[in-house]
Amino acid sequence: MPDKRTDDQSAPARPVSAAKRARDERDTADLHGDNYPSDSYHSELPPHTIDNLAASLPESLSVPIEMPAGPRRSVAAPGRAAAGIGNAGIGNAGISAAGIGAAGIGAVGIGAAGIGAASVTSTARVVSTPATHTVEISTPPPARAAGASSAIESLSRTDAAVRRDRTHSESTAAPESASMLTSDRLLAVNRKTRKAPQGAWPEFVYTVTLHLVNLGDSAKVQAYKQMDERIRRQFEGGTRFVPILTRKGGVGKTTVTTLLGMALADARDDRIIAIDANPDRGTLSERVSKQTRSTVRDVVSKAASIGNFTDFSSLVSRDETRLDILASDTDPLLSEAFDENDYNVVADLAARYYSIALTDCGTGIVHSVMRATLQRADSIVIVSGGSVDEARLASETLTWLEANGYGDLVRNAIVALNTATQGTNLVRLEEIESHFRSRVREIVRIPYDPQLAAGSVVSYKDLKPITRLAARTLAELVVEGLPADRNL
Repeated sequence: MPDKRTDDQSAPARPVSAAKRARDERDTADLHGDNYPSDSYHSELPPHTIDNLAASLPESLSVPIEMPAGPRRSVAAPGRAAAGIGNAGIGNAGISAAGIGAAGIGAVGIGAAGIGAASVTSTARVVSTPATHTVEISTPPPARAAGASSAIESLSRTDAAVRRDRTHSESTAAPESASMLTSDRLLAVNRKTRKAPQGAWPEFVYTVTLHLVNLGDSAKVQAYKQMDERIRRQFEGGTRFVPILTRKGGVGKTTVTTLLGMALADARDDRIIAIDANPDRGTLSERVSKQTRSTVRDVVSKAASIGNFTDFSSLVSRDETRLDILASDTDPLLSEAFDENDYNVVADLAARYYSIALTDCGTGIVHSVMRATLQRADSIVIVSGGSVDEARLASETLTWLEANGYGDLVRNAIVALNTATQGTNLVRLEEIESHFRSRVREIVRIPYDPQLAAGSVVSYKDLKPITRLAARTLAELVVEGLPADRNL
């Protein structure tokens, strides 16, 4: 009986079908790693955090990899960055389960994952025989700790710099004055500290609810207080001088000076003075109750002995609104001697103790006192009557000022239109206002008031409400036009 194994071995080889040959080629290609995508991830490691993965690796790791023979091809180092380490190699670097594929491995950096600089250097070569390659992975200490430490140190330095800058800014900031410590700023607003409302309806509700319901001030009271705040605007850099003038007498220049001074003194907390600089015998001091017989002449003669506000205040009269008035000379023979130099002496003393100084100028604008007054002026008030000739003379006053180099004062001027003069009811006041509005900043109408028409002592609280409103409006506009801060 013939040997079956011998017969089988001697039998001719069976033909291999085309399908089987294609399947064998595909398996061979898979074995060489050709069908593994270069960017696939083949890791069966359990998930780790970045710090634990870095800590679990040794400082040095050698992995022997057997490479079977394959087709002759050139291998280059592409320098791919590894995304992780697979079960049989480095996934994204292209290390398959059987070894390093034909794609090769460049500089494999796993720094972004916190595993240090793992690198495999391979040069272009022809692979034809099996070979063993060693992949060495160096795992220095995780960079996260150093980066976090650096970030903490940087943050500490930043915080220190911020604290230093804040301390420096607080030390170099201008100190606040005592006037900044107001009750509105310091007191907490609650039922006990909130002020009782003002106004008919809010007061009624506040009373009938036994102070449980506080609606706040009425709209009219709020508007009044807001105007007070605008009139109280603070100034820095010395006294503000405001002359009241016109070319014609008898139009109410002294009356306007009195109303303006009372409105300013009533609303503001600082000192206001009105100086009668009329060389021809002014009547400003007759609008308040006289408390002294001293005049501008006494101030000039005693200037060297005036060392404080008490000395100066003994030479002026003060009304109920705290407005100080310095009278002019009552003797016509001496009044002519009041000139530019005398006014400068009085103005210099007033600048020591007052925030705003009003000057009731005399009739006309060409005398020497007027020149000194305009040189110190921060703003001006032009008084006009309601008649045709009075309005024309007031406009000519503006023209003279512009021609003599005071154009800035004209553009910032306020025109007080006194409607208490004769003939006002026959004139179209709207046309007068339209004319002056083209030349000055604002116009304010001063209404007729019996107390003002009497020409005697003026009681500010007894004026008609519309008259007080006009005076306060004039004061608000004047303060608005004054520079808030200027160098001495």
